[in-house]
Amino acid sequence: MVFRVIGASLEQKTAMSPLRMPWPLPALVAWACAWGLFVALQRSAVPPVGALLAACLLGTAASMLGGNWWRRGLIATGFPLSLALLGAASLPTWAWLVPLALLLLVYPLNAWRDAPLFPTPHYALRSLAAQAPLPLGARVLDAGSGLGDGLKALRHAYPAAQLEGLEWSWLLRLVCALRCPWALVRRADMWAEDWSPYRMVYLFQRPESMARAAAKAQAELAPGAWLVSLEFAVPGVLPSAQLRAPGGRVVWLYRMPLNRAEA
Repeated sequence: MVFRVIGASLEQKTAMSPLRMPWPLPALVAWACAWGLFVALQRSAVPPVGALLAACLLGTAASMLGGNWWRRGLIATGFPLSLALLGAASLPTWAWLVPLALLLLVYPLNAWRDAPLFPTPHYALRSLAAQAPLPLGARVLDAGSGLGDGLKALRHAYPAAQLEGLEWSWLLRLVCALRCPWALVRRADMWAEDWSPYRMVYLFQRPESMARAAAKAQAELAPGAWLVSLEFAVPGVLPSAQLRAPGGRVVWLYRMPLNRAEA
C-alpha cells in the first residue's frame, strides 16, 4: 500500500511542470505530503524507521519539482530536518542518513554537473521527423533519459526507431525502464559511452554542457547523423534547422559534420 501511494505521487508530481507552481509552493506541498504520509503510517503502527523511509522517499521523488539544485535539496531535506527540529520521532542515529542516501540515489554526485532533472514536454518533438528524417529501425539515443519523458517524445516522432536511453542514476534508470518498456534503457555515463552507433542523439542538458556535447558528437557521430537539443544551442555552431516546440521552446538540430560559425 505504501509503495502504491509513493508510486502514484511520483507519477502525479513528475507530470507537473515547476513553471506552473511558483516557488515555494512545490516545497510546501512536498513537505505537507511527506508529513501526512508519516503521520498516517505512525497511526497504522508502522515502525518509526519505516515511516521515515517512506516519507523521505516521497520527499525525494517530489524534489524533482525543484527548478535548480538548491531547491531540489530543500524539498528533499525539508521533511527530515523539520522532524529532527520538532523531535517528533524516536529514531536511531543512523536513521538520519536515510534522506541523504535517497537524495544521492536520485542525484549521484558525479552527475551533478549535468542537467537538472526536468522532463521533456510530451509533444515537444512531434515535428522533428519532418526536419530530420531517419531510416526505419535507426538507433536513436536519449542521452540523460531521466524519467523517460524524452524517450516518449522521441517515440511520437519516430515510432519505427530503435530508442535507447542512458541514465547514471540507477533509481531514475529503473523508473525510466518501467515507463518506457519499448526502449532499451541502461545505467551508464552518457559522456563515457560511444555515440557512434546512433543516427541521432537527443539532449535536454544545460548551456554549460552543450560545447562538450558538440565536441563528442563531432568526434563520434557519423556524417549525416543528428545532434538534437531542446532549449539550448551549441555555441559557435550554425544549426541545420530549428523547431518551435509547444510553449515557445526551441529545438535545435545539428547535422554532422558541424557547421562552425565564422567569427
